[in-house]
Amino acid sequence: MSETNQQLTLPYGITLLRFSLGAMWCAHAMLKLLVFTLPGTAQFFSSIGLPGVFAYPVFAVELLGGIALILGYYARQVSLLLMPVLVVATWVHLPNGWVHTSPNGGWEYPLFLLMTSIALWLLGDGALAVRRSSRFVLRR
Repeated sequence: MSETNQQLTLPYGITLLRFSLGAMWCAHAMLKLLVFTLPGTAQFFSSIGLPGVFAYPVFAVELLGGIALILGYYARQVSLLLMPVLVVATWVHLPNGWVHTSPNGGWEYPLFLLMTSIALWLLGDGALAVRRSSRFVLRR
């Protein structure tokens, strides 16, 4: 692919990454709300040594962050702000082993999502962004 074609398609590839990551955040927030319930999520947080009350702001951050990513509203900053949730999720799943289909889920999925968030932070907002983040440019 020529450099010109890459310049034309890159923003849309980033947008696909941004939409996918945003949809994942919304899905996980709704899982906490509709399947586990927020009180059930709070109980789980308490069982792993985190304050149960954290379940409520984590739900809000996941849902609002996911919506912001889908819309492209300061996507770089939002992906950066969501990273601590993924660091904790990776830590929580670390004892369960590698594969996320293991009992209680493995650590590779949250780690992959963390790396995806870092990639989005580095790449920028992509196309179709409602409110663009500041540019992050690496000079050659």
